[in-house]
Amino acid sequence: MTRYNSNPVANNFVSQAHNSVDALHGAVSQALSHPTEQTIQQAENSMETAERAVQQLDPSFGNQGVELAEELLAEEKERFAKLDKHGRPVSR
Repeated sequence: MTRYNSNPVANNFVSQAHNSVDALHGAVSQALSHPTEQTIQQAENSMETAERAVQQLDPSFGNQGVELAEELLAEEKERFAKLDKHGRPVSR
């Protein structure tokens, strides 16, 4: 039987982490489509915020949302890595 975490504090932290990662997705998308110094800086700032939010998640929350937040953060880091610091796509 799957056990769902009904701890409102834990769920709030998970929700905040997901919101931070969602904001990061938007910032990275903006930097990829319109790479300027400003959009890249905004994406970097959003990355720091999302990383802090995900790091604050306690694995003992027993929530699949924790794993999802970690996976989504890793995906956004990969997307952001496609730009160099000057906004140019990195050739791989």
